Order: sequence, then structure tokens, then C-alpha cells
Amino acid sequence: MKTPHWLDRPANHRKLWIGFIVVLIGTLLAEFAWPIYGHFEVESIKAFNALYGFAACAAMVAFAKLLGLWLKRPDTFYTSETSESLLSKVNAEAKTTGVAHE
Repeated sequence: MKTPHWLDRPANHRKLWIGFIVVLIGTLLAEFAWPIYGHFEVESIKAFNALYGFAACAAMVAFAKLLGLWLKRPDTFYTSETSESLLSKVNAEAKTTGVAHE
């Protein structure tokens, strides 16, 4: 039996979360230790990059949800009357000719 990848092991999930949180806190603390010079005035606000990244990620998730509502198809989309009648025609043809279609 093949061993799971190290990212798939449940014991490593907690370690990864702790590592990500430590890195996030470290980057936030580093912003208070060194002066920040941005191109725009808003970029010099402490923790601006973290807040901007969070807002951008939240906006992408919200957009994906709205896009999913627009693109969603009913559960019976691929089992409509037309596809069933087409399938029955293909099966009938295969029975008469003896050739199965894939």
C-alpha cells in the first residue's frame, strides 16, 4: 500500500496551520518594525497589504458564488427528453446493424 503524501496526512494539517499563522503574524509585526514607503498614501497604513489581500480574496469568492448561480444548470440537464430519445435511437440502430457506438 502506498503511503499518503505528507500534505494528505491529518497529523500535518495542524502543523501547517500553525506555520501559516506564524508567518502571517511575523509579516504583520515586521511592518511595525520597518518604515513602509508606498507609491500611494494608503499603502503606508500598517497591515494594509494583509487587509487588501483578504478583501481581494473575499471579493473573488463572492464573484465565484454569483457566477455559479448564473451558470448553474438543473439536476436533470443531461437527462432531458431529447438526450433520452437520441440515446434510444442510437441503441435501436446498434441492434439492427450489430454495431455499437461509443
